[in-house]
Amino acid sequence: MTNSEPGLLPVLLHAEPVLAVKNISETISYWQKKLGFPHQWTWGEPANHGGVSWNNVFVQFSLDPEMASASEGHSVWIKVERLETLYDLHQKKGADIVTPLQNRPWGMADYTVREMNGYYLIFSAPVTDREPRQVLPPSQVRVHARQPTPQQYRHLVTAVGWSSSSDEQTVKAILAASLFAVVAEDCDTGKIIGCAMVLGDGISFYYVKDVMVEPVWQGKRVGTAMMKELTKWLDEHAPDNSLVGLFTGEGLTPFYQQFGFTTAFGMHRRIHKEG
Repeated sequence: MTNSEPGLLPVLLHAEPVLAVKNISETISYWQKKLGFPHQWTWGEPANHGGVSWNNVFVQFSLDPEMASASEGHSVWIKVERLETLYDLHQKKGADIVTPLQNRPWGMADYTVREMNGYYLIFSAPVTDREPRQVLPPSQVRVHARQPTPQQYRHLVTAVGWSSSSDEQTVKAILAASLFAVVAEDCDTGKIIGCAMVLGDGISFYYVKDVMVEPVWQGKRVGTAMMKELTKWLDEHAPDNSLVGLFTGEGLTPFYQQFGFTTAFGMHRRIHKEG
């Protein structure tokens, strides 16, 4: 039986809006810098078509200033996970938020951004998915911008169940390779309960490494607090268009997505030496 034979229904796989805009490159720059969309593409020289994407959301742009003027006020509805985090990001980046975040009677929460071409972008999530506003008590946990000591690092590696076979000299070399690092401290005991590091060439590529939190502190936003400091440092020190990468398990994908990371195809190879 072929796909054209009776009885087989079509399957719709994907849809994305195509917005008429006045300038392709300026629109893409806005969507990346103000709205946080990490990926982009263009067609033509100069560009007359293009688009951006973030996770499973794709938006195309077509160069048509006349149609763009006539289309001002049209809207695009975008479903989001971690709506609170995205709202904070758009506030920080100075997006034109014309309707603040609020719960709706129909069971959704949303807020509206007016983008540079006059389109209204409604970012929305079920009210039940809204994240609780959890803040670490300053008297309990504090994040410091410094490396862990070799002893603290080895303790955390053991606590999270990673390999702890590295000797002190190896650990010192690992720590010395970082460009920036943070530790989380339990202020009641003075104990280091987490750490995270950034490696890289300082020019175009950065790598987030060894984000570790003691198991008894996991789920209490210690990792979130450390990643916020790492992200802040990257935003301030990494050159424009730098690439930031990391390796993680599937279960932690949503955690890193709230900091702007997206899934991508990649490959890796481990070096195994005899003896």
